[in-house]
Amino acid sequence: MDACCGNIGKTVLSRLLTVGCFVIIFLLMSPVYGQDVYAAAREKMVKYQLEGQGIRHKATLDAMRKVPRHLFVPSDLRAYAYDDGPLPIGYEQTISQPYMVAYMTETIRPAKGMKVLEIGTGSGYQAAVLAEIVDSVFTIEIVDPLGKQSSTLLKKLGYKNVKVRIGDGFAGWPEHGPYDAIIVTAAAEDIPPPLAAQLKEGGRLVIPIGSPGSVQILVLATRVNGKLKQQNLLPVRFVPFTREQ
Repeated sequence: MDACCGNIGKTVLSRLLTVGCFVIIFLLMSPVYGQDVYAAAREKMVKYQLEGQGIRHKATLDAMRKVPRHLFVPSDLRAYAYDDGPLPIGYEQTISQPYMVAYMTETIRPAKGMKVLEIGTGSGYQAAVLAEIVDSVFTIEIVDPLGKQSSTLLKKLGYKNVKVRIGDGFAGWPEHGPYDAIIVTAAAEDIPPPLAAQLKEGGRLVIPIGSPGSVQILVLATRVNGKLKQQNLLPVRFVPFTREQ
């Protein structure tokens, strides 16, 4: 091959490589392509982390397959969004591991027609999972910027059945009660009396009980004949239940 043909060949190859790079970049930036990648990750999460560890509630599994967990974590941690573990979300808060979100959701037996109160919105992921199943979710976050961020994201994703309130969750949200179920995603020394009062007869409340920095116990409380019947479920570690000063 003479020098002229060699130069032409190099030019063509260079252009092909450039076009190929643009195609790859386009695919990676494409919402459809990205969504397919995350959908596969969610399916793997559900199969191995949830079904593989005993989660059986169909509506919970379906919700976990659907909700884009990667959008509820910081952008630099999205590669780990579907791993089996909690992740930091800023302000000394975390998003619980997928199994814990599914377990707590399954435990309250969510269904259509239900109204659920969540204490500790965090990034909004648990609220989104609940919103896929129940009629309405009322969620309270004490960290102002985190609450605003979560509210914006939930609205952007179209969750019209979620209402976010910024403030102290100890008193609950009595004007919208009583609730069919209550989920508390922060560890308290005991069940706050106002939350117990806002639980319907037959309603289920799940909360981690114990001291900050130690192993806590996830407790299920069910209102039976006006009283709370408590059941210890499993050892857990949650961020502490904080109060306004």
